[in-house]
Amino acid sequence: METVSTNRAYGGTQGVYRHASAETGTPMVFSVFVPDHAPGVKLPVVWYLSGLTCTHANVTDKGDYRRACAELGLIFVAPDTSPRGEGVPDDAAGAYDFGLGAGFYVDATEAPFDANYRMYSYVTEELPALVAANFPVDMARQGITGHSMGGHGALTLALRHPEQYLSVSAFAPIVAPGQVPWGEKALGGYLGPDRDAWRQHDAVALIEDGASVGAILVDQGDADQFLVEQLRPELLAAACEAAGIPLTLRMQPGYDHSYYFISTFMADHLAWHAARLYGDDR
Repeated sequence: METVSTNRAYGGTQGVYRHASAETGTPMVFSVFVPDHAPGVKLPVVWYLSGLTCTHANVTDKGDYRRACAELGLIFVAPDTSPRGEGVPDDAAGAYDFGLGAGFYVDATEAPFDANYRMYSYVTEELPALVAANFPVDMARQGITGHSMGGHGALTLALRHPEQYLSVSAFAPIVAPGQVPWGEKALGGYLGPDRDAWRQHDAVALIEDGASVGAILVDQGDADQFLVEQLRPELLAAACEAAGIPLTLRMQPGYDHSYYFISTFMADHLAWHAARLYGDDR
């Protein structure tokens, strides 16, 4: 693992790191914020999954999470959204919603994407092992959140691995990719035409098929330009109600899809995670 940069912030250290990924076959960059803490102490971790076109840098630069993480005692990790580098296949037309920057947190099965687009295994297995080996993380206390495509990733990973992620939240998530244009393009391109294979990467479908978590927090701006066509939080609300999963869905008046929205409610989400990751231990 190579250190790209480190900076002091809010009584902690913000770092950016690079490593050679066995899953993607490419170099991968990620950021980690570690609050100051007593020697030997391990802290809970919150994973943040970014949205379409983003890298680790978007939330690292604009997410406004460091003060809250320092106060709450949380490590914050932000991976990239897809493999990158020479020879990594992209959308033939250069579209923003497929290929580079749009890995959708799946392990692709369709050529030519299957060789590199293994973001599901990278985020759930390879990167956690690397972070645990190099940072003071209590791997028994992991939470996950994300935005848009990353909100989709956070929800699906938590639903598929409730033993790994003890808390889950999302900002403006794509809740039912099998029913919206972004998701149909991505899941079809990465996983092929069999829609049954898509259900393992669709939060609403997973809940319908019996997956569950203890509780979910979602913030959604009512002025989000993608709300009606791509995000459709009402589908998640209906699925959670039918399954008896406690969902806190907060429709935020006047907020759009940007990091102005995310940064406004980031501290709320981190407090949500801290309450569940620390439990009675603090």
